[in-house]
Amino acid sequence: MKRRDVLKAGAVTGALAVAGVSVSSCAKETAVTMSAESITVTDIPIGGGVIVSEPPVVLTQPTAGDVKAFTSICPHQGCKVSEVSNNEIYCPCHGSKFSALDGSVIQGPATEGLAAAAVAVDGTKVSFG
Repeated sequence: MKRRDVLKAGAVTGALAVAGVSVSSCAKETAVTMSAESITVTDIPIGGGVIVSEPPVVLTQPTAGDVKAFTSICPHQGCKVSEVSNNEIYCPCHGSKFSALDGSVIQGPATEGLAAAAVAVDGTKVSFG
């Protein structure tokens, strides 16, 4: 690659970052991504979950009314998880799977689980951080 091409790529990446566009080598997120202010218990599928962009959190509901929160950043190489189904959280980059119950590793290459995040349910409103 020529020096000029490297500089152009850096300039484009920098411009996208300033514009608030995330640049990642990972696959696109396929799960529902929601605003942190508006999430209710009914938005989180039982046995599934939702991914929040900011802060980077995945919310799961393994059983009715039992809401869990974890970082949505895979500890393997920093990709965002993309899907939650059948009580498993999937990372699209290298195929790691995590438990929606406690964030533990079900399948590598990740060797560490997803870190838990604080979550509270007040009526139907879910708050986390």
